[in-house]
This record gives sequence, structure tokens and C-alpha cells, in this order.
Amino acid sequence: MGRYDDDDLYPATPVAPRNGRRGSNRVLPYPDDEPAQPPPPGLFESSRGHQLDTRQQPPVATQAPATQAPAANAEPILRPPGTVGVVPNAALQPTQPSSNVMSLPPEDQPETGQPKELPANLKKQLVDFTTKEPAGTIVIDTANTYLYLVLGGGKAMRYGIGVGREGFTWAGTERISRMKEWPDWFPPTEMIERQPYLPRMMAGGPGNPLGARAMYLGTTVYRIHGTNRPDTIGTAVSSGCFRLVNADVSDLYARVPIGTKVIIRQKPEL
Repeated sequence: MGRYDDDDLYPATPVAPRNGRRGSNRVLPYPDDEPAQPPPPGLFESSRGHQLDTRQQPPVATQAPATQAPAANAEPILRPPGTVGVVPNAALQPTQPSSNVMSLPPEDQPETGQPKELPANLKKQLVDFTTKEPAGTIVIDTANTYLYLVLGGGKAMRYGIGVGREGFTWAGTERISRMKEWPDWFPPTEMIERQPYLPRMMAGGPGNPLGARAMYLGTTVYRIHGTNRPDTIGTAVSSGCFRLVNADVSDLYARVPIGTKVIIRQKPEL
């Protein structure tokens, strides 16, 4: 028999002969003639004769309680990109608008206070819509500030939008060439020439004029994008882009792929 892990506590002793028989030179881990040894520190005899270890044990890791899963019918929460790592108390401190945000035109600066509710006709809704375009086509009615996603069967999902101000409306047919969540904003050269005070770049997030999602139209400088200014929906304030509230643009973004046909009309179809 070999040595045990705790042989150092009990020195080995040769076995003595018994009953006149020749003894063995074999070394036992616990010899019969071993004098009584005190137990190692931390061990004691219980009332039942079992040795109990009272030495301090390392803490046992416990599993954190599982976070309650959100309800299946819960509305999705749109969150901008967050900071990696833990920043103690940072999220609790009120933030001041950045210089980039303060340089934006009033219609693009984030809304403050209680968000304004959209009028009933500008809220996302299923409507009757007659068109020869196939399902999946986006039709923008600039004059009435509506965007339709054709569903087929004489139906469409209608969203309220903000459109280009006077002199910046346009018509045509494009396809969605790129899609981006919480996009960075690089104001085009034409816009900077008109408004040289604009930042040259703004990172994606709640203060960004493009909002939560952007769908780029062909090779133009125009986009269908979100906005942090619900009060501009139904108005003509942009430089030619089409804006939806963040919840609506996220809904539309989830329904269409790159390559989707987009028809922009300046006048209602007769």
C-alpha cells in the first residue's frame, strides 16, 4: 500500500511481529502500535464520534438570481449604444448637452420634457391602400406626410413622417442601399455649405438627428431615419430626408430589407 496525502502527519513505523509470526517489513500508513496523536488543528470529536472539520472554509460562490424575463407582449425598448464597463454613479448624474448637440438647428435638437404624443392620424396604423406596387414597396406621400409600406391585398402600414421644407422636396424612385442601427451622422457637404456651424460628425445616440435607425436611399444624400423630435412629425422641416419617431422607424426597419423599392411622390396620386 502506498502513502496517503496526510502521511506527513503520522510518521511511518515498521510493523512489529505478532503471535510469534515473522513480521513484515511493509510500512503501513497507520501502524497498530502508533501512539495516540492529537488531531490536527480544527478537528474535534463530535458527540457521535465523527471527526468534524471546523477550519474556516473558503466562501462558496452562489449563483445570482436569474433576471425575470420580459413579458412576451412587452414593447421593445430602444437603447442607444452604451459605455463598455461599469461607470459608478455616471448614469445617475444629469448630463449637459454636448457642444455638437447645441450646434444643431432647433428642429434637430433633442426634445426636452415630456415627449409629445403624435396626433391620431400620424400614428402607425393599418389602412386601406390601393396601388399597383407589389407588397414590400415603400410609398412616400410627401404632400400628406405619410409613408406607406405596401402589404398587399389592398392594405398598407401607414406611418406619419416629417418631410423636406420648401425648396427641399423631391420625387423619384430609389432603393434602400444601406441600413444602420443608431447611425453616426456625417452631414453632407451641401448641408455644411449652407450651415457651416454644423458638426462634421456626430456619434450615434439619443442626441443624434438620425435617431435610432437609418435607411439610405440609393446613392443620394437622403435617408429614411428616426428623430428625437416627435413634434416635427407631420411638418416640413428637413433638408430632404424623411423622419419618423424612433419607435416607428425601428418597426419599419425590422420589416424591410436592403434593396426595398422606395417611391417618393410630391403630390398625391389621383
